[in-house]
Amino acid sequence: MMTTALSLRRTGKTSIIVSSRRASVWSGQLYSEGGATACRPASSLFSPSPPPSSSSSSARAAILEADDDEQLLERVKQDRKIRLQRQGVISSSGEETGYLQELVYKLSKVGQAIENDDLPAASSVLGPNADAEWVQKVNTAFMKLSSSPEEKVEVETFNSSLASLFTSVGKRDVESSKMAFVSSAAALEKWIGLTGLVSQLKGL
Repeated sequence: MMTTALSLRRTGKTSIIVSSRRASVWSGQLYSEGGATACRPASSLFSPSPPPSSSSSSARAAILEADDDEQLLERVKQDRKIRLQRQGVISSSGEETGYLQELVYKLSKVGQAIENDDLPAASSVLGPNADAEWVQKVNTAFMKLSSSPEEKVEVETFNSSLASLFTSVGKRDVESSKMAFVSSAAALEKWIGLTGLVSQLKGL
């Protein structure tokens, strides 16, 4: 026969210990209903909270979406402001744009000469060295029209490649001249794209 021991404490907790061949412990909490005292299983005390309603989830999603829209609108405004500023700089840089147009024409002639393995002709177009007056004017334009870090990186790449082009052409090294020319042209093309000057220059 099973024996049952019941102990009550002032804390409102009760422990029911059933002694049998398979002893088990069950903890619960007392509650009163209709004058009778009963014990609620512990598992009911720790039941998971009901999932949030679909209306509250929709409200949170709407708030997040509104925040995203506001951030997107702010980025659009900032981009438009930058474009207007850039357009203003370009519009007031007619002289610098002329330097860049001369650069495009020079590189086109140099490229044709190198393609024909005519390095003396390429040298006559470039001039004596990388400190030529036209190179200095081009760098003046670069300084005025470059604003972002990416644009400035391309300027550095172009100047480095242009210096190599002068050296290779001076040494009559056809292969090195071709490589330096391609690198120079690629850097200039990327810089023009970044600055929005494509429509301002001919021969690209």
